Amino acid sequence: MYPNLGTMSGDGDHQVEIPLDDGRNRYYNTIFEKYDKDRDGLINVCELRDLIESGEYEHDIPPHVVKHIHQLADADNNKKIDFKEFVEMINNPNFEYVFGRYINRFIQMTIPSRRRLPETVTDGIYEEEYSCYPPAVGMIIISLIEIIFFCVDEATEKSSTKTVSGPIANVFIYDPYQRKQVWRYITYMFVHVGPFHLVVNLLVQILLGVPLEMVHRWWRVLLVYFAGVLAGSLGTSITDPTVRLAGASGGVYSLITAHIATIFMNWREMTYPALQLLVYIVVIASDIGTAIYNRYVLDVGEHIGYVAHLTGAIAGLLVGLNVLRNLEVNQREKIIWWTSIIVYTSLMATAIIWNLAWPSYWPQKNVILVNDYQGFNNSANKFRYN
Repeated sequence: MYPNLGTMSGDGDHQVEIPLDDGRNRYYNTIFEKYDKDRDGLINVCELRDLIESGEYEHDIPPHVVKHIHQLADADNNKKIDFKEFVEMINNPNFEYVFGRYINRFIQMTIPSRRRLPETVTDGIYEEEYSCYPPAVGMIIISLIEIIFFCVDEATEKSSTKTVSGPIANVFIYDPYQRKQVWRYITYMFVHVGPFHLVVNLLVQILLGVPLEMVHRWWRVLLVYFAGVLAGSLGTSITDPTVRLAGASGGVYSLITAHIATIFMNWREMTYPALQLLVYIVVIASDIGTAIYNRYVLDVGEHIGYVAHLTGAIAGLLVGLNVLRNLEVNQREKIIWWTSIIVYTSLMATAIIWNLAWPSYWPQKNVILVNDYQGFNNSANKFRYN
């Protein structure tokens, strides 16, 4: 399974000399300094293990192999690897299995050189992280639950998903007049208004969520998704206090901005990050522009929860910066990480305190409309789907 871990020497007892240009040398030095945790200018066995496991080989290479690699690279037998030995180690063909794709492909992408690999090799380190193990099942399971609940409401006699009058909708929809039932701030995501609304949300969340899960794992993506759903209901509760809310678009938009977050944090590790970022910005800008134009210029009486879209997107960006994987951390990204925590915590605390401490902000519901879930255009019982 492993390569022949023979010797580090070339002809006879002479060490292999690796000629480096300035660009490669600077990059090697960056890697060396990152994993030289104690800043003594040398890499010990533990630090070498951190380097190997930071790539795509985690749990594949047993500790005794790591120790043997370290011994072979340690030419002066001082039980530590200096920078020269480090460069020779990662360029040694015997260790191609360990360092080849992780190091050399990144160098190909980031350092200008006339001696590049063939242009058909375009993947960056981020793209190398895509994996089907563990399976990306988070968004698929959420989507199946949404389909099942939709079918229950649609199949129930004298109810319809288009009028949001089914048993699931009655219990799960966000209703400002039933705010004490706190589960509604999340469960409204399972209620959809007609098949078109459902299908659009399902397609987008699967197309955006599954690729994220393949790199960042399902539980991180679900944290981002539910953060967007919660932000959607809290934001709507503050900006439109008389509006009921249904749909998963708060979570869907959080997935869009989660992609933006991971582009920011893994810019150097991605292939064509600027192009990817442009696509997501155009999508969000188009939605925001359409919302502003329809609501304040055309004065169209739409029932689309654009506030849930916006707040879900903000939550996805901030939470994504925190919980999604950052393959190579630098000082600037640490500052962004802490800033996003502070901003997200402040916004959520403000929204939650607003809902808890200011009950008079939400007008009392007319007794006649207590069981009315069909009057979409009634000003006392407005409805939004998102």
